[in-house]
Amino acid sequence: MKINPPFGYSEIVVLNKTQRVALQKAGVAPTFCKSLNAIPLSYSEFPRASRDYPLVFISGDSGKTFGAVAVTGLQAAQNLFIDSKGEWDPGVYLPAYVRRYPFCMAKIKVDNVARSERVVCVEQSALDEKNGQSMFNDKGEPLPLWTQTEKLLREYEADLMRSEEMCDILNSYGLLEPFSMQAALNAGGAMHLTGMHRVNEAKLETLKAEQCRNLIRKGVMGRLYAHLISLDNFARLLDRNVAHQKTDDR
Repeated sequence: MKINPPFGYSEIVVLNKTQRVALQKAGVAPTFCKSLNAIPLSYSEFPRASRDYPLVFISGDSGKTFGAVAVTGLQAAQNLFIDSKGEWDPGVYLPAYVRRYPFCMAKIKVDNVARSERVVCVEQSALDEKNGQSMFNDKGEPLPLWTQTEKLLREYEADLMRSEEMCDILNSYGLLEPFSMQAALNAGGAMHLTGMHRVNEAKLETLKAEQCRNLIRKGVMGRLYAHLISLDNFARLLDRNVAHQKTDDR
């Protein structure tokens, strides 16, 4: 049996009811997040995340498929929402991709054949029989902590499927276009972000009536504009970058 871990996870294993898990402290970001300048985002997160982050679309297969992400840094391996103590800014929305850690749901392969069902997994390094927390009682019944966590995991997975559908629609309608961001940094040098895609607003005028109705019916139109408005948050990222530079210079 082979399980591929999500991006940022090291090695995951299927969660066993008898295992104890060391959970992240409230407000403390998983270590891998410190070097991510973009965090995956799901369908329902667009309205809330658009208030704090630039939301863009990226592709890992030359434009065949796309995924939505919240941009968190202006350079590679930079997350401007995490301070020197490893804490995520409490004043902004925390993406579900981060909140679910160290758990996730993953597809498994048996004899190189992918199974349709997904299983609950946990980062192996988070297993801690001495200091970890139990997710189930001695009878194998879920404790309140696990009930809440499992709800997050299952809702997030379902939401990711809606996000994938949204990206497929935008791509099939020819609405996504590549763009880059450039800016001079106060400490010298320049920032140049590439590999991002955004919705071409002008192309909305060329859509057929049925395509527009489909965007509205599926709730995509609202998220489309949340994405476009969120691009103004690149200016706020620049402000964060300046603040981080001042902190580093102290």
